[in-house]
Amino acid sequence: MRLPQWSRRYGPPSLVFVAMLAAWEALVRLYDVPPYILPAPSLVLETLAADWATLLPALLATLKVTFGALAAAVVGGVGLALLFAQWKWVERSFLPVAVVLQVTPIVAIAPLLLIYLEPSTAVLVCAFLVAFFPILSNTALGLASADRNLIDLFKLYRASPWRTLVLLRLPAALPYFLGGLRIGGGLALIGAIVAELAAGAAGKGAGLAFRIVEAGYRLNIPRMFAALTLVSLTGIAIFAALSAFSAYLLGRWHESALGPER
Repeated sequence: MRLPQWSRRYGPPSLVFVAMLAAWEALVRLYDVPPYILPAPSLVLETLAADWATLLPALLATLKVTFGALAAAVVGGVGLALLFAQWKWVERSFLPVAVVLQVTPIVAIAPLLLIYLEPSTAVLVCAFLVAFFPILSNTALGLASADRNLIDLFKLYRASPWRTLVLLRLPAALPYFLGGLRIGGGLALIGAIVAELAAGAAGKGAGLAFRIVEAGYRLNIPRMFAALTLVSLTGIAIFAALSAFSAYLLGRWHESALGPER
């Protein structure tokens, strides 16, 4: 009997993950490891349920920063990539600046931003900087990857640069943009967590980073693992949602959405 496609794709990784959790639980119980050293997965779930009233506001605060930074990165990255595609002098002028911002560690930028901005704004800007470059670079690459024969055909029919952009370059760039969006979604979450720690906003009790640090200071390791579990599940949910959005937009017209049957 042929299994459904989702079962063939996600079944083996799910089984491996469940087996790892079961081994973790068994080792903790077998060697009687104290919870302040390594809590069992069952204790982490119990702590997650017991401390939900405390962790939920922190999760919402982190999500607010994550999605705000991702939205700003999409607007800024796509807008700048369109300018790159239309005027090469803009690309030569601003791309090195974007590269410098990308390769500079966010933990080095955050204290500087904290001098000039409010902590919450500094966290948002840090998360934006982390998510911005993948969207910009992928979209710019997609806009430049349009078929040269089709570009010559548009020139033959005397299509304007903007008409060529809308009818040819943007559809060609869509898969690249969606790939950058999936990367940027995860990086925005990572940037929000790291920026909360580096910029000092975690001290104000804003997001999950504060709860992780607080639990570490109090040696409440089960709560720390519970907060980390929320971060991981949030990252998985963001990636899954953006992947589904990408598959919906690409539909059955692009090779990346079709994929080979296995």
